Amino acid sequence: MPSFRRLFFATLIVLGLAITLSYYRFELERIAEIREAISKSEAILKAKRELVRDYREKVSFYKTREGIEHLAREQYNLVEPGERVIILRSPDASTPPPITGR
Repeated sequence: MPSFRRLFFATLIVLGLAITLSYYRFELERIAEIREAISKSEAILKAKRELVRDYREKVSFYKTREGIEHLAREQYNLVEPGERVIILRSPDASTPPPITGR
């Protein structure tokens, strides 16, 4: 029959191992969560860097004369002197809607 002291120490060792292993498992789960968060953050950072690169390209383009002309034509419908403007209308838009009144 094992002595009480040996049984007590064996129980303490088993209990210590159980606590250590459960803590180790908990830490492994935390490491996995942190790695996942890092991966997500890196993907967001990569997307932001690409966005900044695109914005820098646009800014450098719109600083040039061609960029300014492009912006004026697209957003403000401006034309150079001597250019012709051709307006295309759909068949529906050529006849104004009937005016109804009292």
